[in-house]
Amino acid sequence: MDKDSGKAFDTRLFKRLLAYTKPYKITFYGVALAAILLSVFAILTPLIVKKIIDEAIKGNNEEMLLYLTIAMLVVLLGQVICQLAFNYYANWLGESVIKDIRIDLFKKMLSFKMKYFDNSSLGVLVTRAVADMQRIGEIFSQGFFVIVADLLKMVVAAVVMLFINWKLSLIVFALLPIIVYATRWFQKAMKVAFTEVRAEVSNLNSFVQERITGMKIVQLFTREKIESDKFREINEKHKKAWLKTVWYNSIFFPIAEIVSSLTVGLIVWYGGLQNVANITTDIAGTIFAFIMLIDLLFRPLRQIADKFNTLQMGMVAANRVFKILDTDSHIQNVGSFEKDVVSGDIKFDNVRFGYLEDEEVLHGVTFDVKAGETVAIVGATGAGKSTIINLLNRFYEINSGSIMVDGVDIKEYNLSSLRKHIAVVLQDVFLFADTIANNISLKDATISVDDIENAAKAIGVDEFISSLPGGYQYNVKERGTMLSSGQRQLIAFLRAYVSNPSILILDEATSSVDTYSEQLIQLATDKITQGRTSIVIAHRLATIKKADKIIVMDAGNIVETGTHKELLKKGGYYSNLYEAQFLAEEVA
Repeated sequence: MDKDSGKAFDTRLFKRLLAYTKPYKITFYGVALAAILLSVFAILTPLIVKKIIDEAIKGNNEEMLLYLTIAMLVVLLGQVICQLAFNYYANWLGESVIKDIRIDLFKKMLSFKMKYFDNSSLGVLVTRAVADMQRIGEIFSQGFFVIVADLLKMVVAAVVMLFINWKLSLIVFALLPIIVYATRWFQKAMKVAFTEVRAEVSNLNSFVQERITGMKIVQLFTREKIESDKFREINEKHKKAWLKTVWYNSIFFPIAEIVSSLTVGLIVWYGGLQNVANITTDIAGTIFAFIMLIDLLFRPLRQIADKFNTLQMGMVAANRVFKILDTDSHIQNVGSFEKDVVSGDIKFDNVRFGYLEDEEVLHGVTFDVKAGETVAIVGATGAGKSTIINLLNRFYEINSGSIMVDGVDIKEYNLSSLRKHIAVVLQDVFLFADTIANNISLKDATISVDDIENAAKAIGVDEFISSLPGGYQYNVKERGTMLSSGQRQLIAFLRAYVSNPSILILDEATSSVDTYSEQLIQLATDKITQGRTSIVIAHRLATIKKADKIIVMDAGNIVETGTHKELLKKGGYYSNLYEAQFLAEEVA
């Protein structure tokens, strides 16, 4: 919970939000004008009613009664028009603002380091980009402008009361501090409560999203009851957080209603006494006007408390969103070096790196890959193989040392230019809920369907794609669930191939694919690695044997380097790994 969670209003944060309304100045001022006119029209009605009772009805003046009735209808029509304009354009402004903030937020997320996503909950980030954004929009559509309009009504109503009858006004003003104090308490309590609500909503979203995504694991390990119990606990906290807001509402609004009714009763009693004592002869119209003005004074105050809740929820949401926008967790893209074509020479020079500051993963790694070479990297799990892939793409910044591509430090490359020359086929293939063609081209306008089909034929996967309903227009659904793991990997190979990279990185994973898919993957690997620099995290013996060089890693260090035959002759780490892992594959 934020340290300022009890603060009723954050002016600095609100000013930052108002900055997003600058492109919509005309609409902003138009809504403000509509709010002013609404307060004027609201005050005119009780004044006309007073005049009708005290002059038209009491004086039996039919002509005046007609004119005043027409005037009331005109005021009512103006009020309806202003209310319509106010509601529509206040909501339009709110939606326009959150559209702009959401774009900024998504752009910011796109630039974050992988480390940020490693340490962040997916459910929380989705909540920030969706639910919290709607809360921010409500600041303008249901919060700020409504509060301004209600405050104007209250101020004008108070002034008119004093003008009409200052004695009756004193009765109203004597009871007003009770509601003001209750409103102030209500605002502070609800700010804390809504901060807790947003935290529990994020926890609930995160839990549900993770469990639905990992439902297969939940069911495979029969964790249904355990996860159900966890969900019940989180859901209970979510309920209690909301019930706290309900409790505060249950206390405040009856108090406000009682005070309002008590004020009306006192006005009628005191006004009646004045009439009985013949102190004031036109008290009837004044009492009617005061009853309406009390409603204009007290009802907006109750609404302000309610709308302030909306405003506070929006401010809490804005604070959360701006924290992400203010997060400094992006790769410094200060390099300006760009090259249309790179030959693919790669050099790691004494590279040290750790995902955590005090836990180094790579301990001074040094190796060269010549242009056109295929280099296999082997080693036990956790040896640092995948880390090399991440560093070459600058997903993370190295602690020390340097990584060169064609003799130029990758930090000097423009980030998009560097990654344009590198294609990666990851072990865990991610596909979007879209067609196969769009998953391959990633909607790159320079890659046509014909280019995709020709590439598919070249690496031998056209037959499998054409056999699917709709062929290249087949929708693979979320995360490619309509395809097998082997088919998803073939799509990933084709995606890399059509981008025509100078450097290819393959994290091969065939432990869970069928024999037919494995054969296709092997053919695709042979084709895609021809004529380009390739780094392969090897899981198959065939790929290792064909590699020009094998780099053997253990615990973040390169322990051996050489060809397959050279390393076997050494009888060292690779030889032991070969006998334990790869020889069994060869025998099978």
